[in-house]
Amino acid sequence: MKSDRPRKTLTPVADALAAVLAGAQPLGEETADLWSAHHRTLSRDVPAARTQPPADMSAMDGYAVRFDDAKKDARLTVIGEAAAGAPFGKTLNDGEAVRIFTGGVVPPGANHIVIQENVTRDGDTIVVNVDAATPRHIRHAGIDFREGDVLLKKGTRLNDRALSLAASMNHPALPVYRRPKVALLATGDELVMPGEKAAPGQIVFSNAYALRALAESEGAQTIDLGLARDTVEDTARAIRKAVAAKADILISTGGASVGDHDVVKRALESEGVEMTFWQIALRPGKPMMNGHLGPMRVIGVPGNPVSSYVCTYIFGVPLIRALSGRSEIHHVMGSAILAHDLPGNDHRQEYLRARLAVREDGLETVAVIGNQDSSLLGNLAAANALIVRAPDAPAAKAGERCDVLRLPG
Repeated sequence: MKSDRPRKTLTPVADALAAVLAGAQPLGEETADLWSAHHRTLSRDVPAARTQPPADMSAMDGYAVRFDDAKKDARLTVIGEAAAGAPFGKTLNDGEAVRIFTGGVVPPGANHIVIQENVTRDGDTIVVNVDAATPRHIRHAGIDFREGDVLLKKGTRLNDRALSLAASMNHPALPVYRRPKVALLATGDELVMPGEKAAPGQIVFSNAYALRALAESEGAQTIDLGLARDTVEDTARAIRKAVAAKADILISTGGASVGDHDVVKRALESEGVEMTFWQIALRPGKPMMNGHLGPMRVIGVPGNPVSSYVCTYIFGVPLIRALSGRSEIHHVMGSAILAHDLPGNDHRQEYLRARLAVREDGLETVAVIGNQDSSLLGNLAAANALIVRAPDAPAAKAGERCDVLRLPG
């Protein structure tokens, strides 16, 4: 009977993720100029404020002519010039040509560009040297988009190309969702900051650097609450700081297990946090917890650095995306060919640090990286993926396909 207990008391990963995301709605709308809108999420559809190109434009340097006049050996009279930003402004008639440059407005009456390499010019006369099969080298008005076209939709995360498109659509600023504020709290008497001398039994604190980078890469703002000692009072004081800073998410690391010095759960409950779950069927990261304090959502992850990162990646990242208004919030599961055998799994869903590689035949393989102890940062840093093993998964053989989650970068 004792061996069955974990199956009954541990929250399955899918249920835990559903609880973390329950009720998560995009935050309020604000306006961001294009320079600061990178990686923000559109809160409304954005229609084009102009037509692009606004008129027929030349795609080449040459001469604007009537196509019927563009026959080999035809002699045409050059009556003017059209440079980019300086239209000719008059109608072109039979037997005439206008010197035109890339980006110049095609004058009325012209429907073809003879490139400059295909003419001989003598004063105000050109001789066409090559026959054209069809009219060419004109970018017609609206070929890219027309005023009112919606090319950027609500829920789009703005990448570099989207910003360029928005500028071309004549938008100096865009409606976006507010960035979630993520407060990061570390607990542990054993922790010292990088660069400090560690006393016997102490370790250098590292978790927040990965979690901060992960949150900010997803578009969140981060708030550093520093290190709290292993007391309910000190931890509760830090939680109150997160509330005062109006954090949308509080992520605590450490103190989430069941030891005498693991005080985070007690501190959270003392501040009125309503716990949704505590302990999940996950490896690494079993002693993870979740709850909320008013509008602030709380995720408590273990102190071991691999567990801390994996839990934040699996649960924290989709929550940040949901609050950011992203249209796609879940990680996309991929697959790869196992480079070696894997033993059967137990009742916990497992995430193995692994390395993807491409074989000579172009197929992608994946191999576990060494020891999977949740304290080993070297293996985590070397990984570019996680092999995902379902609860009670049977042994798998080399050459079989397995589920993988790609890690950032």
